[in-house]
Amino acid sequence: MSFRGDIGVSGQKTYRAIGLMSGTSMDGIDAALIDSDGDGEVRRRGFLSMPYPDDFRARLQSVMGDAGDVAGVAFELTERHAEAVSALLAAEGVASTEIDVIGFHGQTILHEPERRRTVQIGAPDVLARTTGRPVVFDLRLADVAAGGEGAPLVPVYHRALTRRLGSTVAVLNLGGVGNVTWIDGDASAGPEAMLAFDTGPANALVDDFVRARRGERFDAGGTLAAKGLVDEARLADLLSDPYFDRQPPKSLDRDHFARRAMGAVVGLSDEDGAALLTAFSAASVALAGRWFPHAVSQWIACGGGRHNATLMTMLAERLNAPIFPADDLGWNGDAVEAEAFAYLAIRSLQGKPLTFPGTTRAPVPLSGGTLHRPD
Repeated sequence: MSFRGDIGVSGQKTYRAIGLMSGTSMDGIDAALIDSDGDGEVRRRGFLSMPYPDDFRARLQSVMGDAGDVAGVAFELTERHAEAVSALLAAEGVASTEIDVIGFHGQTILHEPERRRTVQIGAPDVLARTTGRPVVFDLRLADVAAGGEGAPLVPVYHRALTRRLGSTVAVLNLGGVGNVTWIDGDASAGPEAMLAFDTGPANALVDDFVRARRGERFDAGGTLAAKGLVDEARLADLLSDPYFDRQPPKSLDRDHFARRAMGAVVGLSDEDGAALLTAFSAASVALAGRWFPHAVSQWIACGGGRHNATLMTMLAERLNAPIFPADDLGWNGDAVEAEAFAYLAIRSLQGKPLTFPGTTRAPVPLSGGTLHRPD
């Protein structure tokens, strides 16, 4: 099977790719379609989100930590991803034969880079056969095996999106876990001129809290947190976690702060608990800024957390530069991570680096991913 590889305006071959992302919030599948040369040329073509039903989300949560019926959940997860691919192609009027590659993240159920271990479940061979298209999977493994953090993976795509801004920026992804990419605005700087790391919690802790207290999936718009008061002493205790003093690059397991957070909200009302955990996410991001090589002109917020008005207000109060939703730049802030996995799959085909010393602590710029063909 050969790849299409048309010649784009950059003079490099371009590829049409689908990226699939199921993140630490475990709320569903994001699927995005892009055309790209794997470098600075990106054309965003389509996006959809397919929420998980509650029963499957519960099964997915049951295998966190790499326990339980991992194989069964992985197979069902893959079937749902195949459905997302079909739905995206139908929505965009694109034939499957036009797709050069699918970037399949799978679902992270364990992330322990200090033990050189990261586990993303999924059945890439099944997805390749079902869709009839090549699939790139296990995009984190090579980095972790080499001693890198294996996360975040999106920075090189953030750099492609921001290359024309002409200023030093921070791209902040507010998923279950928060992560940031600091990008040098010097036009002559290469892809190595980035610093990236997980900032701390974003949505995961408050999502889990409101689910346990109120049976709701998340604090929609931050309305519950907006009614509460932040206990500053409890917030200071949460921020005393040693993670925040570790020099980046660094990364987190989704549940790294779960036990500490569970203790912090004991005795608090629903409103005050949500306010505390939301403030913890905002303060974690603010602490991240101390590691930047020099100040940024703006923060660009992606991911579901940008819809939380209370979180965005708390961030604006704590950060040393303005913060804007990615949508203000013409991006789709919900689609960036899925688009990134399409972009990374293209770079994997090309043998280009996905991770760098400044983004994951990889010893050298590293490519990665395993290619699974349908035949």
